[in-house]
Amino acid sequence: MEQAIKAVVLAAGQGKRLGSEAVGIPKVMRLAADKPLLGHVLENLSFIPAGDTILVVGFKKEQVTEAYPAYPWVEQAERLGTGHAVAMARPLLEAYEGAVLVCCGDMPLLRRETYEALCREHFASGAACTILTGVYTEKKSYGRILRDGEGRFLRIVEQKDCTPEEDAIREYNSGVYVFSCPALLESLGRLKSENAQHEYYLTDAPALIHEAGGRIALCRRELGNELLGVNTQQELEEIDRLLREQ
Repeated sequence: MEQAIKAVVLAAGQGKRLGSEAVGIPKVMRLAADKPLLGHVLENLSFIPAGDTILVVGFKKEQVTEAYPAYPWVEQAERLGTGHAVAMARPLLEAYEGAVLVCCGDMPLLRRETYEALCREHFASGAACTILTGVYTEKKSYGRILRDGEGRFLRIVEQKDCTPEEDAIREYNSGVYVFSCPALLESLGRLKSENAQHEYYLTDAPALIHEAGGRIALCRRELGNELLGVNTQQELEEIDRLLREQ
């Protein structure tokens, strides 16, 4: 990438449904195709230097930081949502004016070419935030992308909050974004936890940027299995199978 870009990788999760407490391994360090989930993600992000890729760690953080010593890291001691996780990286971003790619450390199927396409779209559009979206014919549990009558971004709505009309939308939020760093940090300061989980959601940041006059671009792609993450043992086994088939 010729333009300035850093990455923030969310890797603090415990993975309760994976039994992480019992086995003593954080979710992103669980193995798929003989490599930690996070290892696959970092390999696909290797077009961004390790020194510019910030890991947000939490549960059993030493296992992550010792396995990937070239990467700067910050700790999310309390898990208060994805927006809160990204906000932990503020001290490493405050003097930075470039772009920031935000992604998840438990999505190992997302390909390098997809990350690069998202970054290219962001730089070409001049947007304050670019969201990677996936189009599927079938219903998924991901958040829906709401557009206005001219196809422009309005907001992201989580499935549990959808009206019947919104639930019929088949363009989904991937949870992967590129932000202008100043716009990201300003929006993080305005996130609220007025929801059932009392957490700060990164999905609210694009709408806040939009309301403040910032342009939101959408990088719409057919993503297939790339959005699969790991929350259960069954999902881990499925991702292990898919990685071995690649």
